[in-house]
Amino acid sequence: MRLRVRIASLTVVAVSIGAASACGSSAAAQSPRPAPARTSAPAARAAASASPSLRRSSASPAIEVTGAPRGVKAKGAVLADAVTGQVLWARAAGTEQPMASVTKVMTALLVLESGDLGQEIQVPKAAFSYAWKYGGESAALHPGDVLTVGELLEALLLPSGADAAYTLANAYGPGLNAFVTRMNATAARMGMTQTHFTSPDGLPYPTETSTYSTPSDLLTLGLAAMRYPVFRSIVDQRFYQLRKGPGHHAYWWDNTNDLIGSYQGALGIKTGYTDDAGHCLLFEATRNGRTLIGAVLDSPATGPAAGSQDAVRMLNWGFGLRRAG
Repeated sequence: MRLRVRIASLTVVAVSIGAASACGSSAAAQSPRPAPARTSAPAARAAASASPSLRRSSASPAIEVTGAPRGVKAKGAVLADAVTGQVLWARAAGTEQPMASVTKVMTALLVLESGDLGQEIQVPKAAFSYAWKYGGESAALHPGDVLTVGELLEALLLPSGADAAYTLANAYGPGLNAFVTRMNATAARMGMTQTHFTSPDGLPYPTETSTYSTPSDLLTLGLAAMRYPVFRSIVDQRFYQLRKGPGHHAYWWDNTNDLIGSYQGALGIKTGYTDDAGHCLLFEATRNGRTLIGAVLDSPATGPAAGSQDAVRMLNWGFGLRRAG
């Protein structure tokens, strides 16, 4: 029996990733394959840096911006309205930095675009060796287990399993090299011009900075991924339990995102950490009819929740802003 446990309620919002006159909307909850993300993404591309030249995507801002969030320690950060695309605040939003396991959002996006979440994949022995060799987070997958693509996405996004990333990339590439090529091609198609991938998981190889992005580009990625109801339903869970069944062991995967279950209205999205990248977080939350999306890169390693602490400061400030007009 496969038991899925949902904790947080799922809220699907319309997401604007086109021009102001051509706003996209979220796919219907029943649709397994929404239309691909458009290549124009104002919410992500409006922030080129933290300089006064920072552009905002909305001709008529929906939110009146005053001041700035206090105490944010991340070297790179951005916060935007997820519906209108209005950028509310940014710091070095166009500066390239390693993003660690936030990379796995792109891996999930490619899998979702391919569809067939019920397809079964056998976990290769190499997945265990891969995660162990590079010191990646693991979902403790058992080589030889047969899991559905949907279950592997749970293992990828909640405990941030590098073994799940390897398994999916190996199947969908096919092979890691082909899959990484697809990741970079997709990033280019989406207009993420300051993003580069060398792995499906964000592990620091060949060098600590080989896989990188910017807060601005990560908004594009987050908006695109959160258009998929399946993706949203995964990343807003505190945990996922899979009971032992034919062909696979039992699993319990906790969400590495500290916002889920502790911050009112948090919907996701994905954490990341390496020594060089620091604490990274792509996040989204909704309150009182307002949905905000943001990213922090390289929050100082003061504790395991450093990225979420910065996100909370940004969200609290953003939710406290008044509507324009």
